Amino acid sequence: MDNTILKIEDAKKGYGTKIVLNGINLNINQGEIFGIIGPSGSGKTTFLKTIIGFVSPDEGDILFRDDHLLELGKEVQFRSVFKHPKDIKKLFGFSSQLPSFYTKLTVKENLDYMGSLYGLSKDARNTNIETLLKIMELSDSRDTLAKNLSGGMQRRLDIACALVHDPNILILDEPTSDLDPVLSRHIWELLNKINKSGKTIILASHHLSDMESFCTRIGILYEGKLAHVGSIKNMINKLSKSHEIHIETFPGNYDRIMEKVNNKLIIDKENRGHTLVIHTKKPEDVLLDILKNLHELNEILMDVKIARLTLDDVFSAITKKK
Repeated sequence: MDNTILKIEDAKKGYGTKIVLNGINLNINQGEIFGIIGPSGSGKTTFLKTIIGFVSPDEGDILFRDDHLLELGKEVQFRSVFKHPKDIKKLFGFSSQLPSFYTKLTVKENLDYMGSLYGLSKDARNTNIETLLKIMELSDSRDTLAKNLSGGMQRRLDIACALVHDPNILILDEPTSDLDPVLSRHIWELLNKINKSGKTIILASHHLSDMESFCTRIGILYEGKLAHVGSIKNMINKLSKSHEIHIETFPGNYDRIMEKVNNKLIIDKENRGHTLVIHTKKPEDVLLDILKNLHELNEILMDVKIARLTLDDVFSAITKKK
């Protein structure tokens, strides 16, 4: 069965003479964490607002899967988010860069009010609130005014407000902006927990190292187009000509090691004085051969690491090509 939950079809959006989205085509899969990255002003926020139906594209459409529709001969039906706003309210949870909660309400009061906006019964609100307080680690602060929460706790409350109606898809715009590395990491871990509960997550962020660790797939938005879409591993394999194996040994006769190691998978070898660098597309396979040769040459392995491209490297490489 097709796992697609959301389809972006040839979406185009401009403001005056500036084209922000220029023919975006993308399928989002059920249960994935899909990340959008791009330079400042590249249209990430516009893209997210278009997905939820808040911004209408000049051309194209956003289609969501409706498992409750039946049509002879078709297993999956898709409908436009712009033609079915009531269904969209239930499907999406959205957390923007700016807080959506009320600072003079307590944590629990905020969640209760947000739940009422979605038409949840009192029993449903209470059940969802207790679940979210536990998941978002806000139980001890349920009666605290939102304005008195720390920055990290306010971010957790904002995400909880977006989840109170139990949406299938959670959309987040810069969920860890303005947070220190420790708090940022904590938010990512909570998002990972939410994803494992069955939620599909779509988010935009400029924290590339975190995106690399947690996202299933990445889309790079550049000059109005998705310059590349895929897993980090696939992007790296596509862009990288080789990986580097950095080796330090004792006594470190690297010229002799270079003569001995002749694996056909090796693209190049460099003696950098204190380090031997091996270039290859398959570092794991080559490394086994290197270790065998080091033993035969009575070289003691002091340190070894495989240097791979990071998401930051991928982003720089793709945007420089354009």
